[in-house]
Amino acid sequence: QVQLVESGGGLVQAGGSLRLSCAASGRTFSSYAMGWFRQAPGKEREFVAAISWSGGSTDYADSVKGRFTISRDKAKSAVYLQMNSLKPEDTAVYYCAADPRTAFDAMKRRLGQLRDWGQGTQVTVSS
Repeated sequence: QVQLVESGGGLVQAGGSLRLSCAASGRTFSSYAMGWFRQAPGKEREFVAAISWSGGSTDYADSVKGRFTISRDKAKSAVYLQMNSLKPEDTAVYYCAADPRTAFDAMKRRLGQLRDWGQGTQVTVSS
């Protein structure tokens, strides 16, 4: 099992940027696809972005394409989400997730079956 800890959330004005980090522990981390998800108050958790185990392939929700970038650093056992041009509707708790059985391009469909989750980090975008 992989332990995940998110950080980097905070309060930012619309149009600003934040970089979220997800630190992973566990010797098999490098072989997992990783994903970022978010949950706004009163809404269901939704897919944001995912990256393959190699880091060579990515997938994004339409709502964040062109604004958010997911990346990973295997040497640091970390996954990042660079968020630019933030909007008030991006306000949510952001979670990273991993699952040994799920490819990066399937994470959006298997949200409810992903095994490992972090505790989340709050992102608030003011208008």
